[in-house]
Amino acid sequence: MIILTQQELFDKVNHALDEIRPHLAVDGGNIELVEITDDFIVKIKWIGNCEHCSMSTMTMKAGVEQAIKSRLPEIKGVEAINGYFAA
Repeated sequence: MIILTQQELFDKVNHALDEIRPHLAVDGGNIELVEITDDFIVKIKWIGNCEHCSMSTMTMKAGVEQAIKSRLPEIKGVEAINGYFAA
């Protein structure tokens, strides 16, 4: 098993988010990686139109979480710190 440093993990999650960002940008939104906790929870911040979008919960599960977990199975979950249904 390969153990990543915190910075490597942060970079890999950001790379996974790069897959989602163009889809968000079409609607005037974006996503920012804020933190990865010690228990492998990714904290994100919705930016622009995504912050108040009622579809952000669906986008989180179907897009963001799937993109991250498919590349980094050690990630346990993804939570928004702001937005329509912030955690």
